[in-house]
Parts: sequence; structure tokens; C-alpha cells
Amino acid sequence: MGVAAQQWIATEWGGPERWRLADTTAPDPEHGEVTIRVRAAGMNPADRKHVAAPRPGVALPVPIGYEVSGEILAIGPGTRIGSGEARVGDDVIAFRVQGGYTTALTIPAEKAFLKPRPLSHAEAANLLLAGTTAAEMLDRVHAAAGETILLHGASGAVGVMVLQLAALRGIRVIGTTSEAGAERVRGFGGIPVSYGAGLRDRVRGTGFPVDAALDAVGTDEAVDVSLALVEDRDRIVTIAAPGRAAEHGFAAIAGAQPASAVFRDGIRGELVRLADEGRLVVPLARTYPLADAIEATRFLADGHPGGKLALIP
Repeated sequence: MGVAAQQWIATEWGGPERWRLADTTAPDPEHGEVTIRVRAAGMNPADRKHVAAPRPGVALPVPIGYEVSGEILAIGPGTRIGSGEARVGDDVIAFRVQGGYTTALTIPAEKAFLKPRPLSHAEAANLLLAGTTAAEMLDRVHAAAGETILLHGASGAVGVMVLQLAALRGIRVIGTTSEAGAERVRGFGGIPVSYGAGLRDRVRGTGFPVDAALDAVGTDEAVDVSLALVEDRDRIVTIAAPGRAAEHGFAAIAGAQPASAVFRDGIRGELVRLADEGRLVVPLARTYPLADAIEATRFLADGHPGGKLALIP
């Protein structure tokens, strides 16, 4: 029978003006599945990027959105969620789902974890994509306690997660940012430096030699300064400049890569635990009604929302 729902889908390749809010049904869960009433859908640049142009193995229409927070409506027989036992009515978050911009969703149960109690649904819906990306970046450059890393895009969603995880691990972060984002970087324990001409000298001017570099913006400046300050290419990683990475022999990671997917799935439980203990927070800029997804996506695309966005059914 299922649960009646509304869900945003891309019916054509292109921008959000080609999306539509469709009537659909979340099917009854089978073994290994749960149905969630979505209380908030997290928003990420990938939501728009992945339906902007045809991709191998992906057919239209494409349901939009990768992470949600909500309440369990139904559990398949003999089923446990990713964090263990669960009951109907429990609040959960889910990541690496398909079609999160919706009112209800049936998903593989292993993707669901009990929601961290200190986080609102809107905050919790934005924890795992940025958090797992940040954790993988730190892992790929083997960042260790006592070291100093250079982080490009430190005031953005992934950047703020890197700052928090690095602080918990005793890693110093020099973070590039605009003047408007400097206080945010400082508030999460980083050393802010303004991007733009002279960036390399400003980083050196902090007095801390750079052991590794993480690029969350993808600009030529970010890559060039990283290459100038970090000799070991194994200690540079990007999530936004795969072409430059291939050219210069450093790592470019993405959630679609098999190794990245395995790592990100494996780190989910730790991030949920840290958030449940109040040691990992999600700065939230704004929420929008689910019906206003197109407007919200355009606001996100300007690149400076000042925190995460969530859609509220």
C-alpha cells in the first residue's frame, strides 16, 4: 500500500527550473528497509550538479537529494538500522539515499542512524555528506596530531567540518576565507587567512610550516598555493579540482568513487556519535518549505549561504 508522498524530481537534464514536485508513493518496507517521514532534507551542491547533465548509468527522471532527517514510519520484518535496533517513531538520519527532497522515503535500513539528540532535524539532515567528506580529506593526507594543515574554503560546509574534526584530533588548521568568513573560521579553532593575491605569503606569515593541504574550493589559486607549500603530493587532496589533481599527481576524491564510498559509509557511526555527544555541530543558515526547493537551490548556488540549508516538508 505504501505512504503517499511528494518528491522533487528532475524530468530533464539541466537547471532546477526543469525540476517538478511530483506525487509518488513510498512503498512498504521489506526486509532490510525502513520508511521515513522526512522532517528535513539536507541540501548540498551535488544535488544540483548531478542532474545538470547526462551521466553514465543514470536515467531520467531522477529523484533529487542525498540526505534526510525524520521519523521512522515502518520497519521491514527482522530489520535493524545502521546504528542497531530501532522502533517505529524513532528519529533517524539517513545519508547516501536517493530522492531526499520528499515527504516520505523508503530506504535500505543500513543507511539510517538514530538522530543525534542535540541536533534539530534541519541540522541533522546536513551532518553526514559534509562530515564524511571532511573526514575522508583528513584521512587521505594522513593528518596527525601536532601537524598544521592548509584548508582552502574553511568557512564553507565541508570546511567547518574539517575545522571541528581537526580540533578534536589536535591538528592545527590555517583556513582560507573571505573577510566575512574569518570569524567563523576563528570560532571553530582555525587561523583565518584571506584568499587572493599574496595568499602564499600570508600563509607563511602565520609562522607555521604546512604539512598538508586540503582544497574544498577548486580554484587555481588554491591548487597553486598548495603545490608551492606542500612538496609531498600524497599530502594534498581536492574535492573540486580533479583536472589539476590528475595533472600534478595528487588525490581528487568524490563520493561516487568506490574507495570513497567505503570510507564514508564506515565513518558515519563515529560522526553520529560525536554529534550526539555535542562535539560536532552543524551551522544552519536558513530553512525553506519543501515547495520552495528551486528558490533554495538558487540561493545555495550563489556560494555564500553562511551555513547549511534545509528543506522542511
